[in-house]
Amino acid sequence: MKRYLVLEDGQQYVGEAFGADVVATGELVFSTGMSGYQESITDQSYNGEILMFTYPLIGNYGMNRDDSESITPTCRGIVVHELARRSSNWRADLSLDDYLKQHQIPGISGIDTRAVTRHIREKGALKATLVNEVTEETVAQLQATILPTNQVATSTTQTPYPSPAMGRKIVVVDFGLKHSILRELNQRQCNVTVLPATATAADVLALYPDGVLLSNGPGDPKAVPSALAMIREVERSVPVFGICLGHQLFALANGADTFKMKFGHRGFNHPVREIATGRIDFTSQNHGYAVERQSLAATELMVTHEEINDQTVEGLRHRQYPAFSVQYHPDAAPGPHDAAHLFDEFMDLIDTHKLTAQERNRHHA
Repeated sequence: MKRYLVLEDGQQYVGEAFGADVVATGELVFSTGMSGYQESITDQSYNGEILMFTYPLIGNYGMNRDDSESITPTCRGIVVHELARRSSNWRADLSLDDYLKQHQIPGISGIDTRAVTRHIREKGALKATLVNEVTEETVAQLQATILPTNQVATSTTQTPYPSPAMGRKIVVVDFGLKHSILRELNQRQCNVTVLPATATAADVLALYPDGVLLSNGPGDPKAVPSALAMIREVERSVPVFGICLGHQLFALANGADTFKMKFGHRGFNHPVREIATGRIDFTSQNHGYAVERQSLAATELMVTHEEINDQTVEGLRHRQYPAFSVQYHPDAAPGPHDAAHLFDEFMDLIDTHKLTAQERNRHHA
């Protein structure tokens, strides 16, 4: 069955339908990853977006229960050049086609995804729709569609839950959490409690955490203003580590600004330089917003990492408090794992903070 990918500037592409037989509308974004399509599709940072893969063959190893980054995917649609005719992997539970049908997500194959990507890179982010029939009103209706910006509300957990172990007590504030973050913390024997995005500083501090992690998530960071006061209060008391959206919220909470990028960074091959050492890591990224570098001058934040290709801000550290953040995903999933050491640095920061607090208490005693 034919299906059409229609962009808000009038561009149309015809391909073959797969997945659910429903109409989908969202911002069209592209991922440059050569693998990891399951991790991307289940990443809550793609909430409300139509996800296009530049790698030409998608679906070849199917879908399994182990590699999902969330239980329920919230992307709106999938665009591929070629859909694998069959899945070939001993871990596969079902095909990509069946998985999308199960979750009511439409897909389209037979698209020249490289050509569409070049169009987006030139024109910037565009709204798009997946439809089985194009009418005279399709483009006009698409142009009039207002896309949501606060997708965090439909990505975050609604109730707190634990991921326990014997070790450092970590509170993770869930703005659209990837499960790979929990896996990294569990590997370091952290006793984790996950709180919803609406958590207040009182909610966080009532758990007496050794550290607080601000998770990734979808949408515009300015659509989550309630988190800023929480971050400002928490960072004064305990070490804080922000990832992706958490990084942007950390910046906003400390007086910096963010902006919508022309077409964002998505994929598993983005080079990032650590300014202090010159170390280069290849990183997993998924974001359409970034921190405005000029806005940092009047803040207590310093830039620690930058993207090599476009020099956007990729890491921040607070000059007074034990708090830092990165724009990319050190948890990776599926990879690369160059930046996994940042979780160890977070553990070291927590231990140093606790020792300093103990010494301070002994001095006062």
